[in-house]
Amino acid sequence: MKLKYIFLTLAIAISISFLKYPIDGYDSTGIARLYQLKKMRLENKKNTRIPIGAYKNLADIKLNLLSKSNDSIESLLVNDPEFSKKMKQIIPAGNYSLSVLDMTNPEKLRYASYNENKGYQPGSVGKLAVLLAVMDQLEKLCPDWEDRAAYLKNIRVSARYWGVGDHHTIPVYDIKTDKLTKRTVKADDVFSLYEWLDHMISVSNNGAASIMYREAMLMAAFQQEYFFLTDEKAENYFKTTPRATLTNLANTVVNEPLRKLGISEEEWKLGGMFTRSAEKYVGRKGGSIGSPKGLMKFLAQIEQGKAVDKAASLEMKRLMYSTDRRIRYARSPRLDSAAVYFKSGSYYKCDRVLDPNCKNYAGNVYNYMNSVIIVEHPNNSKYIVCLMSNVLNKNSAGNHLYLASKIDDNINDFSKAAKTVIRETEYKEEKDESGGN
Repeated sequence: MKLKYIFLTLAIAISISFLKYPIDGYDSTGIARLYQLKKMRLENKKNTRIPIGAYKNLADIKLNLLSKSNDSIESLLVNDPEFSKKMKQIIPAGNYSLSVLDMTNPEKLRYASYNENKGYQPGSVGKLAVLLAVMDQLEKLCPDWEDRAAYLKNIRVSARYWGVGDHHTIPVYDIKTDKLTKRTVKADDVFSLYEWLDHMISVSNNGAASIMYREAMLMAAFQQEYFFLTDEKAENYFKTTPRATLTNLANTVVNEPLRKLGISEEEWKLGGMFTRSAEKYVGRKGGSIGSPKGLMKFLAQIEQGKAVDKAASLEMKRLMYSTDRRIRYARSPRLDSAAVYFKSGSYYKCDRVLDPNCKNYAGNVYNYMNSVIIVEHPNNSKYIVCLMSNVLNKNSAGNHLYLASKIDDNINDFSKAAKTVIRETEYKEEKDESGGN
């Protein structure tokens, strides 16, 4: 029987103490696509696919709100009236909801919101809940981060039927031949947990999301035995366990970590798997919903180091770091020099009777488009945006890109104004101390 794991205690003993990727992290994660990016960089080959902001080394990726780790999330997300007013002025007509947290100065956070509690179908943004679930279950099995990192790198699992049926491609890079192939997931594909997570976040593959959702369930069900689990035993578990039991477990595994972060069901919940084939044994339990407030609570607590723990929070942020091409909100040229940690999602439906020419991402029944992003500029401007929309008959990618530029302008304007006030105050104090001379 083919064992699911390929290493023993020795591998753990020689595992890395910290991770160095995206581009400089192949050795520590085993994510093959990173090897190619690093190789291109070392050979000075031009990569027109990604902007300069995508070349940040992992040693430079840090959590921005660790000084606020003891503060409640609600105390961080208090609307600044002037900041909120400025943000509301740039929102286009239509069904938009927004939350923005300016972290440029952690000791003086600015928060703005517009319809922040309105729920939307989160689409692929919901994959962040799967990422959290995996980190949550793994921490229960391995309190030590070095062990967790070693398991993520070395445990290899096959796709089987869980990963098929999705049109999103994955990058399959052969290091020996230096050949990159982009294709859909096959049932016999085998990748490490790290690579499946990367496929899920970097290129938003639905099959990878169902596979990692499956692995989180198996961690919860088998606990320490998970590390010695075979594909055969895993599949037998799904075949012999009542469907209702599996459905309840799936719902708990993916939603309980959100509740631990103080994110309510109305603010964010995931109803089920991301591929139909994965529903062979695991059913759905209600629909999925997300709100800007719920997603903001998640990202802000990552920055606080409170999403599972500090190590897991940092790792989730690393996995969100964009080293692939940028789309929608993240495509704004205003962000080219910035490091962005990004996830986008869409979910739409066309009534062809109503409009035979209804286009992709321009649904006339519903047309959800969502963007969540952490932006870090070289000038130290740092902020989080959670944007959700449901604008019918129109691809909202352009509007998301427009809002990215306008929000960036607003935050920079506020930062400049704050610095001016500080300089004027300092000047006045110096003048008073010198007697006005």
